[in-house]
Amino acid sequence: MISMDDTIAAIGTPIGEGGIGIVRVSGPLAEEIAVKIFEPKNPVSRLSSHRLYYGKIKDPQDGSMVDEVLLTLMRKPKTYTREDVLEINCHGGILVLQKVLELTLKEGARLAEPGEFTRRAFLNGRIDLTQAEAVVDMVKSKTKRALSLATQQLKGQIYEEIRNIQERIIYVLSHLEAAIDFPEEDIEILNSTHLISYMEREVIEPLKAMVAHYERGRIYREGISAIIIGKPNVGKSSLLNVLLKENRAIVTPTPGTTRDVIEEFINIKGIPLRIMDTAGMGCPKDVIEEAGIKIAKDRLAEAEIVIFMVDASSGPDEHDFALYEEVRNRPVIVVLNKMDLVSENSIPKGVEAFSEKIVVKISALYNYGIDDLREAIFQIILGDRIDSTIPLFVPNTRHKIAIGKALHALERARDELINGIPPELIAVDIQTSLDHLGEVIGVTTPDDVLDRIFSQFCIGK
Repeated sequence: MISMDDTIAAIGTPIGEGGIGIVRVSGPLAEEIAVKIFEPKNPVSRLSSHRLYYGKIKDPQDGSMVDEVLLTLMRKPKTYTREDVLEINCHGGILVLQKVLELTLKEGARLAEPGEFTRRAFLNGRIDLTQAEAVVDMVKSKTKRALSLATQQLKGQIYEEIRNIQERIIYVLSHLEAAIDFPEEDIEILNSTHLISYMEREVIEPLKAMVAHYERGRIYREGISAIIIGKPNVGKSSLLNVLLKENRAIVTPTPGTTRDVIEEFINIKGIPLRIMDTAGMGCPKDVIEEAGIKIAKDRLAEAEIVIFMVDASSGPDEHDFALYEEVRNRPVIVVLNKMDLVSENSIPKGVEAFSEKIVVKISALYNYGIDDLREAIFQIILGDRIDSTIPLFVPNTRHKIAIGKALHALERARDELINGIPPELIAVDIQTSLDHLGEVIGVTTPDDVLDRIFSQFCIGK
């Protein structure tokens, strides 16, 4: 069990070489640790809060200097964790950061658990659980759109919406409790057309909208996977390089150059697309190529979009048609590559077999048709759901499940109202819905769920 009374410390910047690195400390010993290991250039009787000091970190044991730093002591409650917080800006070498961290641990801090700084911010009431999750989303954002969604969540928009809906549910519950507490008053409640329509309009429909937005939110937040498949030497690696705008994959005239799966992220109109280049799916010439094809087929089973490449200069053959049959029931974009070797109005023989799918003509060598391919990928991802606005998404599976449970309880309560079920039973379902919504914002979230959420963080966050 993690103790909230401990003082915790961790390196708060990525490990590696850099201009600066930060060691972060939070807890009751933060100021005491600063006094013991920091020597400001201009001596002061006491460090002021929220002020940057220049000085040296020294080992109290022998007085040796460890680094020149900028140090900030921030006294509670106006801090990230609502505890006393110490931040030490060091030079960005790993040995320096480890030494400074080691000194804080020697002086009474312990190494923070993953996400423990943000967990303390949540437990101390500075942020709600959806805002804590937004911190992870911001760190992991791969596009501006994903970052924008995380920023909205960090502002507390989901929290406010959930709280507003809870207030409306409490309004319904108050009517039920009045009917329970004052039965002699003959309060008209169980067949109230007003209350039923109020639940539909003000509670059930908004929650349905949030669940409906989940998939779009997931796509922008987590991204979607696509795989490039085709025969050897059809131009799969060349296409990957063109989409990435860098030479990530080796390209040679020799078929079968790619043996393993190469994965990278690209930005498709704000959607992170995890794209995979694979070994050519032909007749393997050796054991290594055979292993590469097996891996490619395994990854093909996982991919959400298939980019099926065909050599336009020769047209599709029996191997292409056989491979197409394996994927035709999935979201597929057919890419006719090497159009630079085909006359402008010429259509390769056999291409009509792919007419049920989106067909894009490109030349990976000359960067022709690549924008059309990007647009086709975007269309196949979102389809009719394309919208220039960003609604209030339900951005992760945990939220969706909890809101879905609340919605189920509310719909059951509505039906019970319609059917004249006693208010005591209806009130149970109404209270259940409140509890499930409380899980979203962290009011009624079990400890094991909190552990799972904060384990996604890095140690210094």
